[in-house]
Amino acid sequence: MDNKKSNIRLLYAIALLQGLIFYGPIATLYRQIQGLSVFDITLIESISLITMILLELPWGYVSDKIGYKKTIIICNILYFISKIIFWKADGFSLFLAERLVLSIVISGLSGCDSAYLYLCAGERDSQKVFGIYEAMTTTGLICASVIFSVIIRDNYSLAAFLTIISYGMAMVLSLFLSEVKTKTTRHIRFNEQIKMICSAIMQNKSFFMFLFAAALLAESNQTITVFLNQLQYLRSRIEPRYMGYIYILVTISGLLAAYSCKISERLGEAATIKLLFSAACLACIMLALYSNPIISVMGILILRISASLFVPIRMDIENRQINLSCRATILSVYSSAVNVMAVGTNLIFGKMADINIKYAMISGAIFCFIGLIVYSVWNLRLRNTK
Repeated sequence: MDNKKSNIRLLYAIALLQGLIFYGPIATLYRQIQGLSVFDITLIESISLITMILLELPWGYVSDKIGYKKTIIICNILYFISKIIFWKADGFSLFLAERLVLSIVISGLSGCDSAYLYLCAGERDSQKVFGIYEAMTTTGLICASVIFSVIIRDNYSLAAFLTIISYGMAMVLSLFLSEVKTKTTRHIRFNEQIKMICSAIMQNKSFFMFLFAAALLAESNQTITVFLNQLQYLRSRIEPRYMGYIYILVTISGLLAAYSCKISERLGEAATIKLLFSAACLACIMLALYSNPIISVMGILILRISASLFVPIRMDIENRQINLSCRATILSVYSSAVNVMAVGTNLIFGKMADINIKYAMISGAIFCFIGLIVYSVWNLRLRNTK
C-alpha cells in the first residue's frame, strides 16, 4: 500500500513538472512567428492524431506486456526529446517532427497512466485521484504562466528552453516509480487479446456514443483554449503582453477538476455532464457573438472549467466499462476512437479560423451541442438496459 501511495505522489509530481509549459500563453503566436498559419497548426495536429490512432493499440498491448512503469519511463524520455525539437523548430517540418514524437508519447501514456493510477488508487478513490492528477498539471501551467508573465515576457526562445528543463526533471522522477501488478494469471498472446477486446467492444458498442460526445467537448476545449484563444484576444483588442496574465487566470480555473467528484456526487453524474456540455456550448456562442475583452475572457474561462470538470468523470466512466485484465489496451482503443473523431474537428477549426475566428467559435458551439445530444441518448439507453 505504501508503494502505491508513493507511486501516486510521484505521478502527481511528474504531472506538475510536465505542466510547466513556459511557452503556453503564446503557443500559437510562437508558431506563427516561425511561419506557420493557423491551418498549418491544425493540419500538424491532425497528422499527429492519425499517428496516435495507428500507435494506440500496439502501445496498449506493449504496456500491458512490459508493465506500466516501463512504458511511462520510455514515454517520458521521448517527451523530453520532443521539447528539445520544439526549442529548435523553425519551420513546418521540425514542428511536424516534434508533434510526431509527441504522438508516440501520448499514444503510449494514453490509458497507461490512467490504468496505473486506477490500480494504485482502487475503484473507490479513483475519481478523486484522477481529479488531483489533472489539477497538478494545471498547477504546473499556472506556475509557468506566472514565470512567463513576470520574467520571460518576450523571450520566446527562453520559454521553450525552460520547458526542456522541467520535462527533464519529470523524466528523472519517473525512474523512481515501482511496478503495479495486474490480476492476470497467465500470459495472453496478442491475437488472443485482440479477440477478447473485440468481443468486449462488440458487447458494449453503444459506449462509442459516449466517446464521440467526449471527443467533441475535449477537442473544442483543446483547440479553442490552447490555440484559438490568442486570436480571440487579438480580435477583442487585448495586447499580447496581457495574454500571460489571462492564461494564468484561465489555467487556475482548471484546478476545479479536483472538485469534479463532489459536484457529481451532489448533482448526480448524468446531470453534471449535461450541465458541463451546456455551459461549454454557451461559452462558444459568447465567443462567436462578442469581441468584448471581458466576454472573451469569460467565454474561455467557462469552456476550460467545463472541460476540466469533465475529465475525471470521463476517466472514471471509461475505467468502469472494463472488466478485462488488459486495461491499458482497451483504454487505448477508447483513446483511438476519440482521436479519429478529433482529426475532422481539428481541420474544421483550422479552416474556419483562417476565414474568421468567429466561425471557429460557432463550430465549437455546434460540436458541444451535438455532444450534449449524443451523451443524453447514450445515457438514456444505458438506464433502459439496467
